[in-house]
Amino acid sequence: MSYSSTISENGSIDAKVCPQVSVIVPIYNEVESLETLISAIAQTLLSTRYSYEIICVDDGSRDGSISLLKKLAETRSDLCAVILRRNYGQTAAMAAGFNYAKGQFIISLDADLQNDPTDIPHLITKLEEGYDLVSGWRKHRQDAALTRLLPSKIANWIIGRVTNVRIHDYGCSLKGYRAELLADMNLYGELHRFLPALAFMEGAKIAEIPVKHHPRYYGSSKYGLGRTLRVLMDLLTIWFMQKFLTRPMHVFGSLGLISMALGGLAGGYLTVLKFGFDQNIGDRPLLILVVVLLLAGVQLFSFGLLGELLIRTYHESQGRPIYRVREVFSVKRDSVYSDSK
Repeated sequence: MSYSSTISENGSIDAKVCPQVSVIVPIYNEVESLETLISAIAQTLLSTRYSYEIICVDDGSRDGSISLLKKLAETRSDLCAVILRRNYGQTAAMAAGFNYAKGQFIISLDADLQNDPTDIPHLITKLEEGYDLVSGWRKHRQDAALTRLLPSKIANWIIGRVTNVRIHDYGCSLKGYRAELLADMNLYGELHRFLPALAFMEGAKIAEIPVKHHPRYYGSSKYGLGRTLRVLMDLLTIWFMQKFLTRPMHVFGSLGLISMALGGLAGGYLTVLKFGFDQNIGDRPLLILVVVLLLAGVQLFSFGLLGELLIRTYHESQGRPIYRVREVFSVKRDSVYSDSK
């Protein structure tokens, strides 16, 4: 596949025509590092001669980042500045960048200069080997050991166990993707950190490579321990999607049947006591438990049925298949082609 590009007066590649690489940079109050980062990305990709575009998505900054982005976008033909109306969070900013990207390969990285743009060609090389997603591993991470490194190691271990996608560094924003992979994925909540797990659910080939990591020179980290609960909730979402996305009846229906069976057994026991031994059961706590189990069982079973209907509506209304085909080989065709749906 060939791409055309032209060199602008400021030395950047004019990426308006089919860029090979799209670099996504979500931004929130990073005015000090923006100009340095954009220049570093451009210099790196110019040295490789890939045609490229840089998409900076401002997520409601209040420190002058928006004004600087607009100024840079007026002079740089390789820069697209996407300004969101308010602060939606990093997942929304990345989703916006992915939607505006036109490249065959899409690279995401943080705006704080801790990720090194010189690692971008290594990610692209790995993608060209046939991988759909390449995740960076901050092997020598330059962050506080107690507040950042230890929680990150614990989180990576838990996420790997739950999702069965064993990579060292889920939190590294420096990642490379094939465009056709992202076309099938919708992001919400805090799911940007679970992109390898979501990609694995789509049948993607995933690789991980060590990348450089630098100390933060400007500003302060936007992450805190307060996000832990949100991450845990999204992890439960990912686990459920992996196990029961296309068959919610298997979980809700099973729980409902178990609840109704327990309620029925306890109810039968009380019935024997009432009519067989003429005992008073009206003041027994077990009677309340029977009613709760039966009602919960009916509700869970109904949730399962509703879930099945919603899943069918979701897939059928959007024409989304419940499977993905990587390649098709046929003696009746002259070439191998990929299913990009």
